[in-house]
Amino acid sequence: MPKKVREMGIVVGTLSTGEKNCITDVAGVRVGHITLDEKMNQDGAYACTGVTAILPHEGNLFQQKVTAASYVLNGFGKTTGLVQVNELGVIESPIMLTNTFGVPAVTQGTLQFMLDTNSEIGHSTGTINIVVGECNDSYLNSIRECPITPEHALEAIRKASTETAEEGAVGAGKGMMCFGYKGGIGSSSRIVTHGSTNYTVGCMVLSNFGQSSEFLAHQYLSSNGQSESTLSPTDGSIIIVLATDAPLSSRQLTRVIKRCGIGLGRTGSHFSHGSGDIVIGFTTAHHIAHQSDQLVETRTQLREDHPIMNQLFAAAAEATEEAILNSLSQAQTTIGRNGHKVEAYQF
Repeated sequence: MPKKVREMGIVVGTLSTGEKNCITDVAGVRVGHITLDEKMNQDGAYACTGVTAILPHEGNLFQQKVTAASYVLNGFGKTTGLVQVNELGVIESPIMLTNTFGVPAVTQGTLQFMLDTNSEIGHSTGTINIVVGECNDSYLNSIRECPITPEHALEAIRKASTETAEEGAVGAGKGMMCFGYKGGIGSSSRIVTHGSTNYTVGCMVLSNFGQSSEFLAHQYLSSNGQSESTLSPTDGSIIIVLATDAPLSSRQLTRVIKRCGIGLGRTGSHFSHGSGDIVIGFTTAHHIAHQSDQLVETRTQLREDHPIMNQLFAAAAEATEEAILNSLSQAQTTIGRNGHKVEAYQF
């Protein structure tokens, strides 16, 4: 079975990981995948793609929203919902990941799930903001055939669990590439401490960026004898989802998730022209009621100048870097449309 890089002796950074070294180390966070890997017709069309759902907590996300933010490193992307996330500072739906042309279907399926579980949406209260991120998997996946359906989004949400999330060529990561090798879903976590207080930072990435010559593999391995890949993702991108239980405001969360770009850069990325490099972050410390008669609401947040903020910055960078490496180490060689093949990277 493929291993996380830490199991191979590659240690990123200085902070400790959570028990599972996964985004689900943040209490209540759930992850679900649905993976498509099948021939579609006699003309070589192949479904090599999927959907990944990240649910910030186990309750009703519309009724109990979470403080959130997003940050665009490079905006060559087709996400939905981020404008409102940054305006209001909350997320009220699962965070969904898929391929570029799967965004409409995944949005529809997620919307249906939220309508089914909240009868008042669009009736006795307002509408809902669905968040979907994407990367282009068209080298391996017959993206023009639009194999993703709304039901696939529903299945991914239904399968969401607090267990250690599966990584590599699964879910939305099934058809993705990273540095010319097989990429996809990767995750990692960090623990920050002050006295007896511990906070968890968890990261999940959908990696689909970079050329082999850009990968700074030498900093992790002296030599593995692997030949350089000539493949590179079409309009390569990465979606980074950062979760924490630290009590942060939306503005503070923005400061933290900006540091995910440091972890991305450490692997060799320079946020290329055609890359959609986007970070979505949330904290489970605040559950914000959809309806309230109160004029004022009170939330706790960390002091800006407390040293633990620097730990959170470091945690975001470290967890992102390691999550990207995990997306490579756990992905297996994959064959997709028209016999296209992407090799796994051999750490």
